[in-house]
Amino acid sequence: MKKRIIAFFTGNRAEYGLQKPIIEQIPNFPNLEYRLIVSGAHLDSHFGNTLELIQKDGISVHATPRIDLINDDLASTALAIGQGITTLVETFKSLKPDIVAVYADRFEGFAAVVAASQMRIPVAHIEGGDLTEGGALDDSIRHAMTKLSHLHFATNEDAKKRILALGEEPWRVFNAGLPAIDTIKKGKFASFEELSSQLGLDLKKPTIVFTQHSVTNQFEQALEQLEPSLLALQKLANKGTNIIITYPNNDAGGRVIIERLNQISKLKLPNLLVTPTLGSYNFYGLLSLRKKGFKIACAGNSSSGIKETPIFGVPAVNIGTRQLGRLKASNVLDSDYKEDQIYRNLLKCLHDEAFMTQCSQVENPYGNGNSGEIVCKVLSEIELGPKLILKKMTI
Repeated sequence: MKKRIIAFFTGNRAEYGLQKPIIEQIPNFPNLEYRLIVSGAHLDSHFGNTLELIQKDGISVHATPRIDLINDDLASTALAIGQGITTLVETFKSLKPDIVAVYADRFEGFAAVVAASQMRIPVAHIEGGDLTEGGALDDSIRHAMTKLSHLHFATNEDAKKRILALGEEPWRVFNAGLPAIDTIKKGKFASFEELSSQLGLDLKKPTIVFTQHSVTNQFEQALEQLEPSLLALQKLANKGTNIIITYPNNDAGGRVIIERLNQISKLKLPNLLVTPTLGSYNFYGLLSLRKKGFKIACAGNSSSGIKETPIFGVPAVNIGTRQLGRLKASNVLDSDYKEDQIYRNLLKCLHDEAFMTQCSQVENPYGNGNSGEIVCKVLSEIELGPKLILKKMTI
């Protein structure tokens, strides 16, 4: 049996964590093999060099082409896309994939889609059709990736409808749910004891996990937008709440945020920890403590605070405009870039019993698991050839 080679491209930590459940399903399909291409922030020491996390997972890495964000601005993002296209052409020539799988809306993923589609390699796009209208470039990139891709795996019904509304043929479009839920359902994440030892925090105290990325169309305002959050978090830390802050993505404006976080870290404030990344093993371990009665909340503007918190019943504060339009469950409170509002919402997440009960009963809009199996089944059965490559508009 000739095996189909599925090349998965990942350019940052969150993207890999969402692809991992699909990669782990590949061995269950005898006609599939995977090749993992690791690039972007995974190889950048500024953002935690997360290639090591992949290797610790026991996932084989087959190529590490560089896509470098030289400076902290949008011109560098455009240059990185160009570098990515050029570099990935050579990678695809070498690996000879039958299908290239990419995730969501990152500029590195966009480079992979351009390169693959122009080489007549079918592209499977995961998490298309979502909305984030708050000033990031994500929406434009995501929908452009949809139009260049040949198979679409949405994470929710609303997103599936948008992909169809973009003129994609129905047989190409599937609602697979959020792959991260596959990982969460397995329950294989850090225990209370592991987390306490590794983080050096008393997790019996209320705990907030915080990540704030730059808004790429407003990257010059990254520090101005970050400061109210830091003031609110420091106030909570001074009153005994654990604050765990992770680095942002490698977007324009990301490095100035990291510099500011490192300044905070050097102050060695009580109850406050800055770390480049938690990894899904530790992140889900922290969120799982909520179901054991611990007070856990998420804050910032990461999509993980919206998409992955409902299944744990964890309250979340979404700050600013970056996730504007994103499908949210009722465990998420929206906040402007205002210290007092952020502070009040975080207090509600940690101490309002009625709201915490509401969060524990929230309906998750992103599916109930088995995404990896759904995606791999399609990849194993779809007919390769001209029909898949030659797209037709339905509108």
